[in-house]
Amino acid sequence: MLNGTVFMPSVLTLTGIPGLESVQFWIGFPFCAMYIIALFGNFLILVIIKSERSLHEPMYLFLAMLGVTDIALSTCILPKLLGIFWFHSPEILFDACLFQMWLIHTFQCTESGILLAMALDRYVAICDPLRHAAIFTHKLLTQIGVGVTLRAGVLIALCLILIKCRLKHYRTTVVSHSFCEHMAIVKLAAEDTRVNKIYGLFVAFIILGFDIIFITLSYIRIFVTVFKLPQKVARLKAFNTCIAHICVFLIWVPYSILHSHSSVQSLPARPTFSQSYCLWCKDQTDSRSSIQDFSLEGCILSSHLSYFKSYKFNLRNTNF
Repeated sequence: MLNGTVFMPSVLTLTGIPGLESVQFWIGFPFCAMYIIALFGNFLILVIIKSERSLHEPMYLFLAMLGVTDIALSTCILPKLLGIFWFHSPEILFDACLFQMWLIHTFQCTESGILLAMALDRYVAICDPLRHAAIFTHKLLTQIGVGVTLRAGVLIALCLILIKCRLKHYRTTVVSHSFCEHMAIVKLAAEDTRVNKIYGLFVAFIILGFDIIFITLSYIRIFVTVFKLPQKVARLKAFNTCIAHICVFLIWVPYSILHSHSSVQSLPARPTFSQSYCLWCKDQTDSRSSIQDFSLEGCILSSHLSYFKSYKFNLRNTNF
């Protein structure tokens, strides 16, 4: 330690929710419940999409990608969060904290890219339906999935490298949060952090800003095309194919903007907000997609109906 600073700390301490330490044990239960619901809902979506060949289409495969991302993101956060709330284990290795930061921000940015891909899929399906099947092939879907993951992983990895290589001295080892994130770690440093902050804003704009702009433009073009359709039934049918994604987008945008906005960093309730964002919003994202998309429900019903019909047919053959 030099001049009240710590040189390259090996361990950091996560505080949980500042000011609510006495009730954190009870706060852990709703977070655990949300996590279980999110896991169950997302795994159910994945099983249904995998088992029904009629759902092996871009819209549902993107939904499956979103489900995998949500499971991974929630799992990166909740175990340590419950360790703090229930088992009073706030310590985390510095390198493990950086790795958790990389995972959390990578999955958040990957989700943003998947939502953009879903918007482009709906744009092509409505504005140029004859070429949709030729454009959105399974090969392209794989490339999109790999591309958005690499985009997020590489850009966030540079944040980690900048912290590891530039910031050597820290004022404190106490992180005022329940999990590790970029700005929470950068604020601990006793050195000049302008480069880290500027690069963090750059990544937020390149990923979050870019994706929001193009998703918005896609839906403006979709609305223009739909409103030009002569028949009301055709307009309703076109809107029904993208209403689920619109609901997801409207949930995701406000939380993402507030979560990344620097002015929110100083709010006392920000840790609670961030945890709610990473668990509740993920749960609501896929849940509302599934509720709005009647095809998933139809596949469940049709599978039970086909089983009943085959059982009835076999029973009749046995009687003869």
